[in-house]
Amino acid sequence: MSILRLLHRATSSSSTATAFLHRTTASASAGEPISPSNTRVGWIGTGVMGRSMCGHLISAGFAVTVFNRTISKAQQLLDMGGKLADSPRAVAAQSDVVFSIVGYPSDVRHVLLDPTSGALSGLRSGGVLVDMTTSEPFLAEEIASAAAAANCFSIDAPVSGGDLGAKKGKLAIFAGGDETVVKRLDQIFALMGKVNYMGSSGKGQSAKLANQITIASTMLGLVEGIIYAHKAGLDVENFLEAISAGGARSRSLELYGNRILRRDFEPGFYVNHFVKDLGICLKECERMGLALPGLALAQQLYLSLKAHGEGILGTQALILALERLNNVSVQPKVVSSSDSSLI
Repeated sequence: MSILRLLHRATSSSSTATAFLHRTTASASAGEPISPSNTRVGWIGTGVMGRSMCGHLISAGFAVTVFNRTISKAQQLLDMGGKLADSPRAVAAQSDVVFSIVGYPSDVRHVLLDPTSGALSGLRSGGVLVDMTTSEPFLAEEIASAAAAANCFSIDAPVSGGDLGAKKGKLAIFAGGDETVVKRLDQIFALMGKVNYMGSSGKGQSAKLANQITIASTMLGLVEGIIYAHKAGLDVENFLEAISAGGARSRSLELYGNRILRRDFEPGFYVNHFVKDLGICLKECERMGLALPGLALAQQLYLSLKAHGEGILGTQALILALERLNNVSVQPKVVSSSDSSLI
């Protein structure tokens, strides 16, 4: 029986997912595991995170078709063997699975759902959309419904781990959608990090928003601790080393403590994008009737960075907002050319 007939006869998400698992194409037999030999991949969005994530797929041997509005940002992937497309629709027309990681929910809607240029309009029956942008849970549900209506599939799979996690293939991936489809894609996800199944469509986004709430408060605690240590006359580098072995140890401390001391505000994740994420969190809290004052405070402080023209810096630039509030400046550590421990 053809995949089209199977899909039309599907009466639930689980039966549709079963059809996906057993779909046959010219390049893959039924039930054959996903591999570079039988699965074509599309990638939309080659920014700080997406470029590294997509690079792992190309390095693993997958045939990857790429779209990015600024072609120069995709050049590294093209040099690795990726093929350039001129629209999300063109990417999808040449792909079995299409990944997207773009800036804002409006971008997600445009690259995936635009009726003339969006990826879904070019995806063949049985294809899969995987949106890895941090976006709105209700939008993930909308995309899943639109995909199902087109006899396709959609997974929301935002990530956490920053630029270093993306480069090392060590991201945390929060997946929402049909679990069978998520498992089918596990071999691709494994190239980027560890996939965690969170539940139905939209639950991946909800998990990522909870993650961002946690990170916001942790980062605020880190920079407040640095400000206090500096004002108290401590050697701040020594302070950070001391607390890294105690109860204050955190991923934010590990990734950003020494970056802050070196005044390294290069973005692993942009302030602008974090403001967007925290804004989505606050909207969800209002919808759910939740009061999270720590989240609201962190969002206001990050908004102050944006107001000072610092939105293109990394999230560790939060130290700048606290320095302004307290009229202090934590002086950068001078690193000698022979000291590689901080580089």
